[in-house]
Amino acid sequence: MTEGSERAFAKVNLFLHVVGRRPDGYHLLDSLAAFAEVSDLLHAEEGDELSLRVDGPFAPSLADTAQIDNLVLRAARALAASAGTAPRARLTLTKTLPVASGLGGGSADAAAALRLLARLWGIAPGRAALNVVATGLGADVPVCLGSRPARMGGVGEILAPSPALPPCGLALLNPGVPVATADVFRHRAGGFSELAALPETWADATAMAAGLAALRNDLEPAAVALCPLIAVALDALRRAPGCLLARMSGSGATCFGLFAAPDQAKAAAEALARPGWWSWGGGLQRPASPPGPPPLAGGG
Repeated sequence: MTEGSERAFAKVNLFLHVVGRRPDGYHLLDSLAAFAEVSDLLHAEEGDELSLRVDGPFAPSLADTAQIDNLVLRAARALAASAGTAPRARLTLTKTLPVASGLGGGSADAAAALRLLARLWGIAPGRAALNVVATGLGADVPVCLGSRPARMGGVGEILAPSPALPPCGLALLNPGVPVATADVFRHRAGGFSELAALPETWADATAMAAGLAALRNDLEPAAVALCPLIAVALDALRRAPGCLLARMSGSGATCFGLFAAPDQAKAAAEALARPGWWSWGGGLQRPASPPGPPPLAGGG
């Protein structure tokens, strides 16, 4: 392979409970992650050295970090080091997802780099070994590596099977304000939540919304305090025709609305579009390939 492309799908936390704290200060989570059809796009071709160019609507948000500590470059170097090869590739990242938005965009980009460069460089590390590299890059990278629904534990790096998700639609709405994850955790008040009890499946989107409504995103109050426009986005989604549930994803500021069908979600996203905000509507990403071996539950 001399060149190729890989999509980096948006991660959506359907619920997120903070269930404890490690001695090193990192919070322990219980979350259900799904992936929307919207994505960044990473293209790679052969090169004499490792380089990265960023374009797309959200490229300016990465202008200061693209050549320094962008997770794509870190992923490339980590993969090459694990395989004992030199990191050589010309990379282009088309940034469609907003930055610092609660959609795991940077982690998804890093995971896409691991998948793509393993093919470009002819590396076959195996899923478990690739997951070790992913875990070293960040807690969200392992779940983004598979880009399929998963239950997240630990600090996010411990993955377990998800309930079977029914067909549904998602409308994503971001008020155009980046929210730093560390700030949200610092402003979080209150105790810890319990582990969620989840079924093996939900019959349809309405049943899934009812089940998720009994859960929550424990980071939402702190994020709203830091960025009141999140509350405006949530209210707008709840008022959208056909919305079954509205909630913030991750540490914000992106919020999602759950709908019975992708076309309903798309119509809602189009109706909610406004200057300076980002919106998208559609369905869940459905991986074409079967799941690989269970990932290692290490790191942090």
